[in-house]
Amino acid sequence: MCDTKLFNGRNIVLGVSGGIAAYKAVEVVSRLKKLGAEVDVIMTGNAMKFVAPLTFGTISRRPVTTGMFNENFQWDVKHISLARKADIIVVVPATANIIGKIANGIADDMLSTTIMAAKCNTIFVPAMNTKMYTNAIVQKNIKTLKENGYLLMEPSEGILACGEMGTGRAPEPVEVVEKVKKEIFKGNDLKGHNILITAGPTREFLDPVRFLSNPSSGKMGYALASEASQRGARVKLVSGPVSIEPPSGVEIAGVISAEDMYNEVMKSHSEFDIIILVAAVADYRPVCTEKHKIKKGNADINIKMKKNPDIALELGKIKGSRIIVGACAETENLYENARNKLDKKNFDMIIANDVTLEGAGFETDTNIVRLVKKDGIYKDLPKMHKKGVARHIIDEILEMKAL
Repeated sequence: MCDTKLFNGRNIVLGVSGGIAAYKAVEVVSRLKKLGAEVDVIMTGNAMKFVAPLTFGTISRRPVTTGMFNENFQWDVKHISLARKADIIVVVPATANIIGKIANGIADDMLSTTIMAAKCNTIFVPAMNTKMYTNAIVQKNIKTLKENGYLLMEPSEGILACGEMGTGRAPEPVEVVEKVKKEIFKGNDLKGHNILITAGPTREFLDPVRFLSNPSSGKMGYALASEASQRGARVKLVSGPVSIEPPSGVEIAGVISAEDMYNEVMKSHSEFDIIILVAAVADYRPVCTEKHKIKKGNADINIKMKKNPDIALELGKIKGSRIIVGACAETENLYENARNKLDKKNFDMIIANDVTLEGAGFETDTNIVRLVKKDGIYKDLPKMHKKGVARHIIDEILEMKAL
């Protein structure tokens, strides 16, 4: 691949906030342009005190966005159009101010509103005084960004602009560009793979208006489907009833009951080399479903149940060379229960989470998981947004594929 065409067709939004390391952002733009990228620069008001917009405009050969309001009216809303256009957003330097804004949901200028409106990955490149960087509030904000799926580079150690020695220097432009390259071309690392994912709850009806189910929102499965699709895989998502938008570019098969999900998965599993089972499937269903609504009487009622087909167990029996990843939601003995299920179902890896923890399990936007592999090795992920968890899971699957 010719380097001058490496980023052809890629749109990068580069945010510049108000720090002395803004001069390094000039070289970042230059390097990205030489690799063929189209770069749109957004500058904060303070950034313009360090480097003139003309400098970035000349190098990017694009208009530089410097404010929320412009006398030259355009039909598109600027921060939305830039957010939609971007394959990735890079903030260099990322000051304590912009980190704090995004971590706390503040959108009061063009850069912060664009980041908040974007669905693509955003890389923050922190640069500040070492005492500021190690400040407990700044570190808490950095942790919040990571938990919500944002990417952060580690600052370098050395002599800072203030003359102090310590951690806080912006990484060199070549390192920033390498990070951008790595994240952008993750977009193709699943090319050629076919992935089947189950998500959401199932419903087992007692009568036309009542059913047995669980609180699964489908968010984890949908995040995995989105991540896999963005990274080049063909993805089929077999989903129980949920109320979230389906990811673009993903084939959706909607189902209701555990039996429906079993039939759909078994019908098409042979087309896929990776199967990820994160649906919360009901283990039992009523023996009889009444045709009419069960009326309330004075007596207690007993509902006879029978076992549903076990999708994971059946797939494990015919696994072959496929990678199968399962999930378990536990309230105690997380590792032991996860290992038992992994062995019984013939999984390659299991995503285990303790649903008693705050910020984990059903209906939340975040999760706290332990990834347990067949050899017993496990990795604990801290609380983070489910899209961040999805990225780690896909990375682990690719490592297993490479072995």
